[in-house]
Amino acid sequence: MRLKDIPWFNQPWTKLKRDGIQSLDDAELLATIFIRGNPDENAIEVANKLLSKYNLHQFADCSLKELQDILGEDIKAYQIQSLSQLFIRHSKLERKGYGRTYHRAIDIFNKFIDEFQHKKKEYFIGLLLNSQNEIIRKITISKGTLDTSLVHPREVFKPAIKESAHSIILVHNHPSGDPAPSQQDIIITQNIRKAGELLKIPLKDHVIIGDTRYYSFKEEGKLT
Repeated sequence: MRLKDIPWFNQPWTKLKRDGIQSLDDAELLATIFIRGNPDENAIEVANKLLSKYNLHQFADCSLKELQDILGEDIKAYQIQSLSQLFIRHSKLERKGYGRTYHRAIDIFNKFIDEFQHKKKEYFIGLLLNSQNEIIRKITISKGTLDTSLVHPREVFKPAIKESAHSIILVHNHPSGDPAPSQQDIIITQNIRKAGELLKIPLKDHVIIGDTRYYSFKEEGKLT
């Protein structure tokens, strides 16, 4: 069935004009973005097929191939990726998460929660700061289960030395949603802190991000 074969008064564009954007359900909203469907499915059917597998908040974690396999073509997959990125950027603006200057752990949480919140793997990153506490570079240190052999001080401080960083902050997520540090997290933090003291590039904080909460080693007094 083609979209134009749906009675005109039930077509998404007609409902949007007549009743407003909030009258459309999720599939109809996606249909207005897709505009057209595939040879065997109209735009609403394609949208429903996508929504039957992924909720809106999961779109950002879908790979391009996963989207292509469901949607049947590149352009719709790109549209979903663009839409997901708009979700993230809107949320970041609402949280005021675009600031470059670090003052408190909440600044780091607001900056990365939308990026990390629904990740299925642990992402461990380092933030390099200048003397004004401005983030000058973000480095990805590891992806996957954290291990002291993967998060070695040299992986953190090699780029920090190259960029003449004044200090660093560690950030990683807990896919479980619970930001409480594991014993491995504590060991890694201690190793990086000690290396930073020797190199005169102090570790300002290690922030662990959960679903809606964070844990700050600095605020918990674990960096002294």
